[in-house]
Amino acid sequence: MSATLGFVADPVLDAQRRRDLRRMRLVATGLLVFAAIVYVITRGHDDGWLGFVNAGAEASMVGACADWFAVTALFRHPLGLPIPHTALIPRKKEMIGRSLEEFVGENFLHEEIIRERVLDAEPTRRAAEWVLTDNHAKRLVDEVATVGAHALHRIPDGDIQAVIEQAVLPRLIQEPVSSLAGGLLEQVVRDGSHAGLVDLTLDEMAAWLVVNEDLFESLIVQRAPAWVPDAVNDLVARRIHTEALKWLADIRREPRHDVRIALDKLLTDLADNLQHDPVTQERAERLKERVLSHPQVSVTAMSLWQSFRAVAIAALEDEDGPVRQRGIEEVTLLGQRLLGDPDLRARIDARICDAVVYGVERYGTELTRVISHTVDRWDGRETAERVELHVGRDLQFIRINGTLVGGLIGVLIHGASVLLN
Repeated sequence: MSATLGFVADPVLDAQRRRDLRRMRLVATGLLVFAAIVYVITRGHDDGWLGFVNAGAEASMVGACADWFAVTALFRHPLGLPIPHTALIPRKKEMIGRSLEEFVGENFLHEEIIRERVLDAEPTRRAAEWVLTDNHAKRLVDEVATVGAHALHRIPDGDIQAVIEQAVLPRLIQEPVSSLAGGLLEQVVRDGSHAGLVDLTLDEMAAWLVVNEDLFESLIVQRAPAWVPDAVNDLVARRIHTEALKWLADIRREPRHDVRIALDKLLTDLADNLQHDPVTQERAERLKERVLSHPQVSVTAMSLWQSFRAVAIAALEDEDGPVRQRGIEEVTLLGQRLLGDPDLRARIDARICDAVVYGVERYGTELTRVISHTVDRWDGRETAERVELHVGRDLQFIRINGTLVGGLIGVLIHGASVLLN
């Protein structure tokens, strides 16, 4: 493919078009020459059937010449003469570009037309049918996974670190989060979502006490007065260890335990203070700034990103792994659901229509303007040559038809003249 003066041309196709155009020109010109020869041979024979032949040949020449002039005038000045209203395409290419722009905008980019075409195409049904045939679901998931893995491979660590250090962390430092954190904490306590975390903490504490009984008792003994006998200290330490385990078990078993209620009140008060108490808010913001300003935060964030990327790439590249298999299952289930639910398909098609209409309304003018801008960059002479190369062969039929129809009309006129005489 080659580009000339804004055109993209295929030399092979252009060569074939030139051969076809030349062949049709020879046919049209040959008919004109044939009509001229017949006219010369039959000239002076106005009577009998030769008179009809002569009249038909004369009219054929007139029709052929007139249509040759009309076809030629589209692309150039006939015989090189600057006749008015000829060479229309080279002289009027800007107007042609504007007309094409208006034509496309008025006839193809209307909301009603777009919605009709999209709904007629039934994109959701076709997509669902495509997914469910010829193992296309696996092909789709494989392509998405491959592209995703390549994209993750090509993201430089330096860019991620720059985003974290120059965009994310400064933004978090500047943005007040106390009220947001207070509202989130209030909702968590109201929904009881923290209960699981409390239970986990209790279980871990109980497990630690069981495993580290000697350490716990030694800590108790170290805090005991020196004058207390060791046997008494050991007995008290074991008792405290037992009671601590029992206390944790009671809290774990009883949803309305006093400790749980006290903890809920503490969290509720903290949530309220984070939202309404300026002192608490200021302390929370200072704590946030100290934490986010620490150099280790950026290092930890990069470490988390690298770990996430390594895991994600490994999962995406595993052709028989659970990620791809789950993706295939979900895509297949989605396709089956779409085929079996006409209402869902209709809703999705409607959303697709809305998106296309929005895009056309927002960018349609820019799309159609490409036509006029492209035509404006073309050279007038080259434009005429390219257009003629594409449609000139078909236009030669106008010359051929003009020759034949002109001859027929000439015969009819000559017949009418004979009848009148």
